[in-house]
Amino acid sequence: MVFPEYRPRRLRQNAQIRRMVRETHLSVDDLILPVFAVSGKKVKNPILSMPGHYQMSVDHLIKTAETAKELGIPAIIVFGIPDKKDPLGTQAYAKDGIVQRAVQSIKNHVSDLLVITDVCLCQYTDHGHCGMVDKKEIHNDATLELLAKTALSHAKAGADMVAPSDMMDGRVAEIREMLDEEGFSNIPIMSYAVKYCSSFYGPFRQAADSAPQFGDRRTYQMDPANALEAIREATMDVEEGADIIMVKPAMAYLDIISKIRDEIDLPIAAYQVSGEFSMIKAAAEKGWLNEEQVMIESLIAIKRAGADMILTYFAMDIAKYLGKK
Repeated sequence: MVFPEYRPRRLRQNAQIRRMVRETHLSVDDLILPVFAVSGKKVKNPILSMPGHYQMSVDHLIKTAETAKELGIPAIIVFGIPDKKDPLGTQAYAKDGIVQRAVQSIKNHVSDLLVITDVCLCQYTDHGHCGMVDKKEIHNDATLELLAKTALSHAKAGADMVAPSDMMDGRVAEIREMLDEEGFSNIPIMSYAVKYCSSFYGPFRQAADSAPQFGDRRTYQMDPANALEAIREATMDVEEGADIIMVKPAMAYLDIISKIRDEIDLPIAAYQVSGEFSMIKAAAEKGWLNEEQVMIESLIAIKRAGADMILTYFAMDIAKYLGKK
């Protein structure tokens, strides 16, 4: 038998060669850890559908932030669960809201850790939608000022970056304008520019108590069947002043991450969402998958598709793994 001159297996013979020719590298610098803030003291409520994650009061959040920093994780993103909800989601932009208090405390106690805040209303409204509602219709333009006020309140509390996740048209421009007018022109916006109406969000909605009380979010989150629309959404947010473009979810939308990477020259974030995390965890608990190996493979796939940074509930686990290498 005549073999070709090129034999791919020559460069797979041992771990050292494989390391040297590896094309995609996963680093702790790529990671953003999501955390959930609630009121009270010494509160650490397990999120049953997301093993290893909790709704935490500020004292526990500070400890988690310290651990993340010690592991080398550069950033966390804070989600808030308020004590009370109302039609206008007023706790989202209240000076003493849960996210605002959490950000202030973390910034006061943990240095050199980037604190990002999720900017949305769904956790704070009694109807569970991301925008203002009138007769069960979500009103886009009426929502924009409230989202901008929320982002501004986070910046005033000390947030290093804001991340609007609502998917209202024009919200990046509204937020950028208000931040600039109020003296926060250096605060970056990481836009959930390409956020699909996905079934992978289930565990998160339990964690954040953010499930809609009627209907669904199909009128403002993207149709999972659409790819060209993702480019239009991302381009619009770039034009409005976004500094980082996010694709959410990640694993089921690797093709979208790749398309956005080809079209957009800004940093790209991808969110490995709660359902993606929980599926791996559940299969590992059943003994059907090797959790560590699948965790690594899934995150490498997201990087290989073109993401510069990954929001993942595996952030602590993968940071510990990378620290051992």
